[in-house]
Amino acid sequence: MTPRLRTSELAAAAGVNAQTLRYYERRGLLAEPDRSLGGHRLYSEQALTVLRVIRAAQRLGFTLDEVAELLAATPLSTRRRAGAGLQARVTEKLAEVDAKLVELTEMRDTLRAALAAGCEDLLACSESSSCPVPFDSETRTDNTGDRGCGC
Repeated sequence: MTPRLRTSELAAAAGVNAQTLRYYERRGLLAEPDRSLGGHRLYSEQALTVLRVIRAAQRLGFTLDEVAELLAATPLSTRRRAGAGLQARVTEKLAEVDAKLVELTEMRDTLRAALAAGCEDLLACSESSSCPVPFDSETRTDNTGDRGCGC
């Protein structure tokens, strides 16, 4: 017989709390466990593997809905769906991360330019054409000069 883990044991081994286990069960991410004669939940070792997969996927930026799709694509899933494979989902997630990196780089560069320009007052800066902070979509930033925004 395979060893079974009680809720507290599984939660501790996976680094989550018992409420997280129940939530994942309700969401269908974690199979409902067997019960002991006393009504205690008894999880298989595979439940620990699934929890580790969920946590790893979340660290990589996948939402729980996306994790559910990834789990549905596994051979052990009873709800296996075509087209939900890891390669396609990782490619999509990588494109999202790359887009976010571009956005964050632009934010960082604008913040650095605002520091270099000596911006002290956003209201005053908003009236200066040389301020690097993009106050509207028509404003282009000029991060190359040392002229400050005069705020």
